[in-house]
Amino acid sequence: MKDITVKGLVTEILPNSLFRVQLENGNIIIAYAAGKLKIHHIRIMAGDTVSLVLSPDGNKGRIVYRG
Repeated sequence: MKDITVKGLVTEILPNSLFRVQLENGNIIIAYAAGKLKIHHIRIMAGDTVSLVLSPDGNKGRIVYRG
């Protein structure tokens, strides 16, 4: 199974390390930071452009890169 990687814009920071992200196609999903971002304390702010891997149903995502 191939992971689906997309780009998006963080629109809102939610409690418990969750983020509301608007994808390039206009969909809004809930995403969380991947392990390396947490381990290295990379801050993700509203307005950041991020790359994320979508879940198979496309409603959730994992942020894998900020920048």
